This record gives sequence, structure tokens and C-alpha cells, in this order.
Amino acid sequence: MPEKHIWDKTNQWTKELEHLKEILKKTNLIETTKWGTYVFTFKNKNVIGIGGFKSYFGLWFFNGVFLKDKKKLLINAQEGKTKSLRQMRFQSLEEVDEKVILEYIKEAISIEEKGLVLKTKNNKKEQITSEFLKNELEKDNILKKAFEKFTPYKQNEFIEYIANAKQEKTKTTRFEKIKPMILENIGLNDKYR
Repeated sequence: MPEKHIWDKTNQWTKELEHLKEILKKTNLIETTKWGTYVFTFKNKNVIGIGGFKSYFGLWFFNGVFLKDKKKLLINAQEGKTKSLRQMRFQSLEEVDEKVILEYIKEAISIEEKGLVLKTKNNKKEQITSEFLKNELEKDNILKKAFEKFTPYKQNEFIEYIANAKQEKTKTTRFEKIKPMILENIGLNDKYR
């Protein structure tokens, strides 16, 4: 079996990827290897990656969403999932226009110099609550004060532990287990840390 070339999934784009690499070497980007592929950086920021796949080879611009794309060459590989990254795909060396690629690269570097970054929605998971635990804490002021000494992260571990129980009986059993832990200031998962 022939040796796999870096980010040439099908081993069919060796010459084409080398050509793209030579174009990129004409810029002031720094060549690195990340995630098993060539990635070109500017001031330690990922700007462009290259790779070969089943039906195409190409470049991807990590902050491609900000490129003007006057030639309409960029695509979003996973509409609805991919936010910032844009790809420029080719199926033959004849499609590769060095001058155009260098223009896109120049603009991509300019974007990095400006520090443009796509703001994404906060992906924090939804806050879980437990009426059962809340009611138990309200009944016992000492327990409530002990619970409030924990960081929000550790409080959430207890809340989740109780909230994930389906039956009241299980909630009660779990509460009885964590009650001494709370009073002794021992987090639910402290023994694993």
C-alpha cells in the first residue's frame, strides 16, 4: 500500500497539493502542520489549510466568511454547521489560477491583521434545575448555606445528579447520599479530581 500523503485522503492529488503549497510559499504565511494537514498561519493565527479529498482538492480559509469573494469561488462545506471557514475547490490543475489565489490570500492576511473574528452564540448548555433539591434546601437552612459555599460549577453537578433521576424514590435516595457531602463541603465528583 503506498504511503498516504499529508491530507491527501485518496492519494490522487499529490502534484496538485504541491502546486498549491508552492503558491502559498510566495506569501508571508508560515507553514505548519496541524490536524494532519498543511496549515499556513499569520502571527500564530490559522489562515489557510490545504487538502485533497475524493472528488476535489483545495484550500480552506479559516476566516473565509469575511472574504469579499468577488469571483464567487468560495463555498461553505457544511451549510448551517460551518460558521467561518470557506473552501476553494478544484478538480484539476488547470482550474488553479495563481494570481486569483494570491489575491484571496492577501485579503485573508488583511482580515487577520484587522483581528476580525466571527462572534458565535454562546454554546453553554441549558441550565438544569431541580425543584426537589430546591425544596430540600429550603427546609434546612444549614444545608442551604453549606450548598451556597460551593462554586456554581459544583452546585450544578449536584443539581444535575438529582434532576436526572426519573423517580421520586431515586431522587430521595440520591439526596440522602449527597446531603452529608454538602455538609462536609465535598463536591459530588471531588474524588475523581
